[in-house]
Amino acid sequence: MSIPVNRIIENLDRSFAKKDFDAAENLLKYWLSEAEKENDIPGKITVLNEQIGFYRKLGREKEGVEAIESALEFSEKNGLDSTVSFATILINAATGYKAFGKAEKALPLYEKAKVIYENSLNENDPRLGGLYNNMALTVSALGDFKRAKELFERALEIMKRAPHGELEQAITYCNLADLVSAEKGTVEGEKEIAEYLGNALALFDEQSVERNGYYAFVCEKCAPTFGLYGWFLAERDISKRAEEIYERS
Repeated sequence: MSIPVNRIIENLDRSFAKKDFDAAENLLKYWLSEAEKENDIPGKITVLNEQIGFYRKLGREKEGVEAIESALEFSEKNGLDSTVSFATILINAATGYKAFGKAEKALPLYEKAKVIYENSLNENDPRLGGLYNNMALTVSALGDFKRAKELFERALEIMKRAPHGELEQAITYCNLADLVSAEKGTVEGEKEIAEYLGNALALFDEQSVERNGYYAFVCEKCAPTFGLYGWFLAERDISKRAEEIYERS
């Protein structure tokens, strides 16, 4: 018997929209237990992936690393290595490690995922764009700015062709602004930073972008970047948009 993955994700999204993190955590723990009882391998993988993301967002390193190790061990034990599903787990694990300040542990996982994705997915698949964007952050943290820029640009190329890819583009433009700052500093890189931030802000204003919980999440994610470079009105504006969405939920 399989656990109801779609319903779980819907309920999880609702909990996040309300910022009810206790409910989200309890939901994930309950369904992880149910997946184990039913020996539902795909269901357990889904819940473990969601747990990694959950603890990453809350900055809870101990629980996050435990979820990462459990997901990797469980996947390898059940013969999922070399599959697209395993690549997705590798990406989530790597993103978690990077968020917890473990870039050196993250990069080898991204490299493995990159091989699987590039051999298995269409070159315009948005999942590749997500991989390149997240991998670039780790590469940048390790000081390889040239390769990081190449990966960010590859992510942008894919997301520009993807339906509803505006928010992912905005995130990447903010990441590029940070990359320029890290490599050149805010004075030498001022014009490039301004261009990237302007591109990102324009995407938040696109009428075709749905103002939903994910929009609010991305606003919250990017707002500090605008403030960091002195774009205080933009920071305040998109932060307010996120607040209004959460209040309506």
